[in-house]
Amino acid sequence: MEALVCQKIGDPTLPLGGGSAPIAVDRSHPVPPLSSPTSVRVRVAATSLNYANYLQVLGKYQEKPPLPFVPGSDYSGVVESVGDKVERLRPGDRVCSFAALGSFAQLVVADEKDLFSVPDGCDLVAAGALPVAFGTSHVALVHRAQLKPGQVLLVLGAAGGVGLSAVQIGKVCGAVVIAVARGTEKLQFLQSLGVDHVVDLSNENILESVKRFLKAKGLKGVDVLYDPVGGKVMKDSMKLLNWGANILVIGFASGEVPVIPANIALVKNWTVHGLYWGSYKIHRPKVLEDSLKELLSWLAKGLIKIQISHAYSLYEANLAFAAIKERKVIGKVMLVIDSSAGARSKL
Repeated sequence: MEALVCQKIGDPTLPLGGGSAPIAVDRSHPVPPLSSPTSVRVRVAATSLNYANYLQVLGKYQEKPPLPFVPGSDYSGVVESVGDKVERLRPGDRVCSFAALGSFAQLVVADEKDLFSVPDGCDLVAAGALPVAFGTSHVALVHRAQLKPGQVLLVLGAAGGVGLSAVQIGKVCGAVVIAVARGTEKLQFLQSLGVDHVVDLSNENILESVKRFLKAKGLKGVDVLYDPVGGKVMKDSMKLLNWGANILVIGFASGEVPVIPANIALVKNWTVHGLYWGSYKIHRPKVLEDSLKELLSWLAKGLIKIQISHAYSLYEANLAFAAIKERKVIGKVMLVIDSSAGARSKL
């Protein structure tokens, strides 16, 4: 089978086939075996490229797998074969899931309990984009912050994969959603999702813009801060938080890890949540299971939608990584492995 293999640590945006490129397509990679009676082999339709995958190839992610490895986490596809004791799934069933590694390949094996049926009417490529980005935001906002109707949610990096998912989940929960991004195109798309206020960091001051909005609406401040960015914008955003606010630390796309002053957190009764979504697989798998089931039901009902910003083949993986690196993305970047899945390349 074909698989994208990371052979060394380095910049994944370098052209594939070049001597310095850390990633390459292996056309004769071993087919993963059915390792247990409850194993299921899935022919991958599409797999999501997340910022974490980019960091992992760079060697800057918190988990550093031994080389060589096949990157990749969330994916969708069609069941190809099943173990003797698989009860729920059959060949031909449409499924989605996530893995620690390995989804940037034509075939992947998972245990039956880790696979989720994709509801009828749901696009298979969209389902492959759902688990990590929407799962992160759902666990953060619904499980951890317990976002309530009428609360004010401030989403930083709102045009990225997790940002867009947070904006949509915030609206499903009935929150007042403030979205922060850069550039007219991104802001217009966020407005089309029905957010209550947008801040364009390329020409606006976040403090002044949000304070004007809050005053006009008779609101005191922000109740939940969703931060996948870090850096200065996060530091400024803390000045907008209400007493008793929840801070969700999702990531540091800016490259700068902010310092949250403990003395102010004490006085204002803030709750700071570190959210490493993947660790729930080990420590609280039932939370992930319930979260993804609810998200798939929301997708089927049209309550949320998946914005596919860019789609590429395995042989264009360096371009996919470049889209992430250069912040060209509004939504999700996908690698479409099975061309019959229905996505066009380089959307």
